[in-house]
Amino acid sequence: MSSSTDRDAAGAVPEKTVKGAASISSIAAEAGVSIPTVSKVLNGRPDVAPDTRARVESIIEQHRYRRRRARQSSRPALIDLVFHEMHSAWSTEIIRGVELAAANERAAVVLSELGGEHRPRREWFDDLLARRPLGVILVLAGLDAEQRRQLATRNIPFVFVDTAGEPPPGVPTVGSANWAGGLAATRHLLALGHRRIAVISGPTTMLCSRARVDGYRSALEDADVVVDPDFVRYGDFYVQGGYSHGMALLSRPDRPTAIFAGSDFQALGVMRAARELGLSIPDDLSIVGYDDLSVTEWIGPQLTTVRQPLREMATTAAQMVFSLARGERPPNERIDLATELVVRESTCPPRESNVQVP
Repeated sequence: MSSSTDRDAAGAVPEKTVKGAASISSIAAEAGVSIPTVSKVLNGRPDVAPDTRARVESIIEQHRYRRRRARQSSRPALIDLVFHEMHSAWSTEIIRGVELAAANERAAVVLSELGGEHRPRREWFDDLLARRPLGVILVLAGLDAEQRRQLATRNIPFVFVDTAGEPPPGVPTVGSANWAGGLAATRHLLALGHRRIAVISGPTTMLCSRARVDGYRSALEDADVVVDPDFVRYGDFYVQGGYSHGMALLSRPDRPTAIFAGSDFQALGVMRAARELGLSIPDDLSIVGYDDLSVTEWIGPQLTTVRQPLREMATTAAQMVFSLARGERPPNERIDLATELVVRESTCPPRESNVQVP
């Protein structure tokens, strides 16, 4: 039986790693603090002085302490789903995908939004540690090295979905074939006979935005079409970004005959700009979107777009989290699901082109 000195602040016997490895009591002794203080650090409690917290975390990392996975728990099984920013139907598809996988595991989903930031704040992270979820899914958001270490210490797995930047080595990530999507969208417009093709992607800070533009560039270069730097625009994935860049591009004397928008929302903004300028879609301007949200079938004309399997991406990420929580390693740590061009009514050959469409 454990002595009273080996119990944490809640009165529970502290968890240990494998035999001979560090325990909460040995970490407390080395740090010169009490066992309850180490327990508070592990559980993300805020009532620990910053210097003390840093000292304890350093010793935890030094000894590679890992909290043992509980076999059974009276606590509800939770998955934290974290968005850098939630907006409309795009986020809804991700939520539905995660909830589908969570329901199969009888787990609940905790939603969080970082207010546009790509890294969680200290207060949010402390709350997460206190909840002790089965795992964390981060959408267009990431973790710094210290946060990754702390989650690993507590055996809380995490998976990134559509990372903002290049994911660190060894971090499970689910995305889609963004480069292939940009390539397919642009090749479709080229096959119709368009040569003055512009692109409005998302922020340059996001990996998916840059990958879609790279696919666009590759398609033009393969067709021996010179890429006009002024035709390459970076927006914000929202309607306003598509509208403002659309107005600028379509007001030019050498306006593009086609625009590849990096999101369906931006495509809607381009369509509004075209209408205000008296342009007909697709006769005067062909438009391709990206995502294939449900709204694309209800607008007029129906939007040609690249289908990004958002729900499947989210379900895959959640399944990876549950596997990791069971101590299993996924066969692939980087999964990119296929994209698909969906041709509808917003694209056709340009009026002035004599190119024969195959």
